[in-house]
Amino acid sequence: METIVEKPVLMASDSFEVIGGQPLNGNIIPQGAKNEALQILCAPLLTADKVTIDNVPDIVDIRKSIELLKGLGVKVERLSPEKYSFQADDLNLDYLSSPEFVKTAQRIRGSVMLVGPLLARFGKALIPKPGGDKIGRRRLDTHFNGFIKLGADFKYDSENKIFYLETDRLQGTYLLMDEISVTGTANVVMGAVMAKGTTTIYNAACEPYLQQLCKMLNRMGAKISGVGSNMLTIEGVDSLGGTEHRILPDMIEIGSFIGMAALTQSDITIKNCSVKDLGNIIPVFERFGLDIQINGDDIRVPPHEHYEIQNFIDGSILTVYDSPWPGFSPDLMSIVLVMATQAKGSVLIHQKMFESRLFFVDKLIDMGAQIILCDPHRASVIGLDRKHQLRGIRMTSPDIRAGVALLIAAMSAKGKSVIDNVNQIDRGYQNIDTRLNAIGAKITRIKHG
Repeated sequence: METIVEKPVLMASDSFEVIGGQPLNGNIIPQGAKNEALQILCAPLLTADKVTIDNVPDIVDIRKSIELLKGLGVKVERLSPEKYSFQADDLNLDYLSSPEFVKTAQRIRGSVMLVGPLLARFGKALIPKPGGDKIGRRRLDTHFNGFIKLGADFKYDSENKIFYLETDRLQGTYLLMDEISVTGTANVVMGAVMAKGTTTIYNAACEPYLQQLCKMLNRMGAKISGVGSNMLTIEGVDSLGGTEHRILPDMIEIGSFIGMAALTQSDITIKNCSVKDLGNIIPVFERFGLDIQINGDDIRVPPHEHYEIQNFIDGSILTVYDSPWPGFSPDLMSIVLVMATQAKGSVLIHQKMFESRLFFVDKLIDMGAQIILCDPHRASVIGLDRKHQLRGIRMTSPDIRAGVALLIAAMSAKGKSVIDNVNQIDRGYQNIDTRLNAIGAKITRIKHG
């Protein structure tokens, strides 16, 4: 099967013009979780029956994932703005060799999630090396090593950067994951649900989005036990059926809104947060001195004229670091960093998982923040306690999460800021400018090209 490789075309990206210093007031509803949706949308490939998925976020990466499914021949029907049905009863696997597939799959990292379902049901899959955020090395070894241990033959075309996998049928086995990878675990789980025999996955990711996938697969007829723990046991079945599923609210967007409310001295209520699935997100924000009020599944962040970072019990400076669930999410590290710039006190931000994710702090320093970038993984923030307001500048969004952190900084700054390359933000946040403007922000989208 010959694969034609096209180089991605660089597209002009929009910019945001932001007038800072506008306190927000009102309610905001978080979108469906991007990181869950990228897994869940691939699960319908495991069955010929119809699968209905609700609370799907309308963001760039999800649209591209749906485009890939349509190209494969999945019948996709949009039942409402956030609800879709999918039926993969007549697929065209030749699409995998087309330049259209390669071009689209290269542009989103979530395309790798197609591999598990395709291997499980059809015995073959190929995927180009996917793109996504430029936040450091994001190896795919965990995915492919898992499939190799399940019995798949693997080949990598280094010249065209294409991964190939093939099998007569995956075979259940014991898998010790070499890292606690959410997408790696999800991909291997989808491969193992129709493998012959029993698969045990130890050191598995156990975050809520992975739990959601396992619960959905069980409703489809899979036999997965240990959901919510770091050891999953999967008894392979011959086939799966249809189901209905609702995606959780996006915990990263919820955390982003909490940090935004604090920095901009806003009074915001975040609705329908599924608080029980937020893990230690709220406790970490509370360590920064935030008053967070929970009413059922709603979270209110009242205006904060001041908030003070708590030290450790022995008086040493607070260190916040990312780690696999139930640790603090790496996707929120940029949010707590920018929030800390106007806190009282100091904090060490230790971004362990990605070595390029802190490089956006030079923009915050240009805005007047007091930050020392110790190395690619650590930044020391000395809070200004609102004695010196950040100032507006022109900057560029390097990735989804840093882009939103810069947007939050711009919303709190004095004067006008311009943020270029905001299509990176659009990849993860649905109509973010429109939604924030509705509660008092002043963000103008400037279209280019």
